[in-house]
Amino acid sequence: MQQGIKKLVIAGGGTAGWMAAAAIAKHLGKVVDITLVESDEIGIVGVGEATIPTMVFFHNLLGIKEHEFVKACQGTYKLGIKFENWRDVGEDYLHAFGVTGKDCWACGFQHFWMRGRKMGIAGDFGDYCLERKVAEANKFAHLPDNGLNYAFHIDASLYAKFLRQFAEKHGITRVEGKIESVQTRPEDGNITSLTLQSGEVLDGDFFIDCTGFRGLLIEQTLHTGYEDWSHWLPCDSALAVQTKSVSEPLPYTRSIARESGWQWRIPLQHRVGNGLVYCSKYMSDEQAKAQLLDNIEGETLTEPRQIKFRTGRRRKQWNKNCLAVGLASGFLEPLESTSIHLIQQNIVRFLRMFPAQGVSQTDINEFNKQAAFDMETIRDFIILHYKVTNRRDSDFWRYCSGMEVPASLAHRIQLFKDTGRVFREGNELFDDSWQQVMIGQGLIPNSYHPLVDTMSEAEITNFLAHVKSNVDKVVAQLPGHQDYINKMVAVSE
Repeated sequence: MQQGIKKLVIAGGGTAGWMAAAAIAKHLGKVVDITLVESDEIGIVGVGEATIPTMVFFHNLLGIKEHEFVKACQGTYKLGIKFENWRDVGEDYLHAFGVTGKDCWACGFQHFWMRGRKMGIAGDFGDYCLERKVAEANKFAHLPDNGLNYAFHIDASLYAKFLRQFAEKHGITRVEGKIESVQTRPEDGNITSLTLQSGEVLDGDFFIDCTGFRGLLIEQTLHTGYEDWSHWLPCDSALAVQTKSVSEPLPYTRSIARESGWQWRIPLQHRVGNGLVYCSKYMSDEQAKAQLLDNIEGETLTEPRQIKFRTGRRRKQWNKNCLAVGLASGFLEPLESTSIHLIQQNIVRFLRMFPAQGVSQTDINEFNKQAAFDMETIRDFIILHYKVTNRRDSDFWRYCSGMEVPASLAHRIQLFKDTGRVFREGNELFDDSWQQVMIGQGLIPNSYHPLVDTMSEAEITNFLAHVKSNVDKVVAQLPGHQDYINKMVAVSE
């Protein structure tokens, strides 16, 4: 590398900072000087403790051994998210990571299922998804050919420490200290250096902003602007508390809808992460704290910690010679555990588009277009949970069910309602998940593809039974989730 980016500075640690440091050091550490500055006095948000299967890809990219990671981060396995009280009070479903049933070239499995439902012979939609049935059986194992899609529950603080050790082994320099000021070049506004409270100056060619909600570089310095989505996602507050485990960890996250938001439960090896996401317009902070503490299991290990946020995104994730990663880039509530995914997406995209010969506006524009697409499609998917519901039991739910949604989401909902069709757009994250959640939330299409009617009743019956039988056979053979974790941890000892 003869010119361009030779010195890269990461502002902030936590999950975002150390994920960036680990990935960049692993792949470019021999040709780029990388420094990360963070302060032990500044705590991390640390509640992004549920992940999705793309984390497996990220770890493979870094060459991380899964058994070492699971042990170091007190991890458990995750096969999906159980949504309780979302469709209506007392009703639940599990959004699993796998594909439901078996599609054909002309239409998805949901069309065959709808025909079977009309005939009265189809089971629950989730009965035909391997990951869902394994989760409900509290089992887990790695299957050949990636036959089981999975993710993890992790201790976010331990994960940051794990990645720090990894990054330092690959040559990254960590500097302890608080950032006092940010210097820019008058002629073009690019960032030139960071000055710490100690007086130390860290100069660089490129800067990654991992300073959390405040966006010290991307917003306070570069004034990038913020696109507010709180009219679609009105929750603006969260409380987080840790508790002792009272039972074996389940291989899924629990999301329990409350009258003005929702509660999470994330089971780790050594504790449970709990939290309540709520809208302060409909519930006071005191009411929220009482509700959370009234609905947890086990002795509390920490005091409830409050987090205030505003859903939305920076108008540019990459501005001049600065890239925002993590909370500095925007915020989508953790309903579908996409926070860490969005961190790694920006990191991997940056590595693919690394400005070796210097920053190019063409690269910036393409990066921001792709990043905006990622966030907007995930945004729509999260809004779906609030919009498509039978709940009308509180002001909060009446607002959500009645609100206007983005045109892109309105189209998806109407298309599925009218025809049962779902189409994946570009490289968007969610695919089979759309029909899982729409059906789970109570949206049953008015019609199905006519191809399905070319099958006789006996053929439909046998087809559905065969799919379900194959799922049940695999589930029966798998070990318990806790037993498998014990096996993975033992490998590291």
